[in-house]
Amino acid sequence: MHILPVRGIHPQIPEDCFIAPNATIVGEVTMGPRCSVWFNAVLRGDVHYIKIGEQVNIQDGAVIHATYKKSPTTIGNNVSIGHNAIVHGCTIHDNVLVGMGSIIMDDCVVESGSIIAAGAVLTKNTHVPAGSIFAGMPAKKIKSVSPELSSGEIDRIANNYVKYASWFTDPDQKSL
Repeated sequence: MHILPVRGIHPQIPEDCFIAPNATIVGEVTMGPRCSVWFNAVLRGDVHYIKIGEQVNIQDGAVIHATYKKSPTTIGNNVSIGHNAIVHGCTIHDNVLVGMGSIIMDDCVVESGSIIAAGAVLTKNTHVPAGSIFAGMPAKKIKSVSPELSSGEIDRIANNYVKYASWFTDPDQKSL
């Protein structure tokens, strides 16, 4: 793993987080407990800060960055960032699923309980109301998140990634 300071600022990563051996985390990145950063993911807090809450998983190939002196990136609790997603200079509240290959640009706000569909592109300043599903390019609301979808996808995926991380950090954890 590549964990590097930038301008004397070191990433702050709790002991109970899983960081894949080839993940890169640099600069002003602060993570809460039970997070995981997966293979080839990059969190680059060199131009502005990145603040990540508890039980956040940043899946393989995802890129988290910000805009120099303008737009930091803040990610709430219980958030899943899908494979190859780009999260840039935006705010993501709690209990959000960001689908694979999606892009969330500067100054977007994704409110709690929302789903960003795989491949969706949220252009600058897009506001996603709580409990919404956004899809397309540019992304638009397609429907609301049902309670079944919230527990069946948002919570399930976040909880599964805590389990997956334990396979790498706890040698006694072998169950599927």
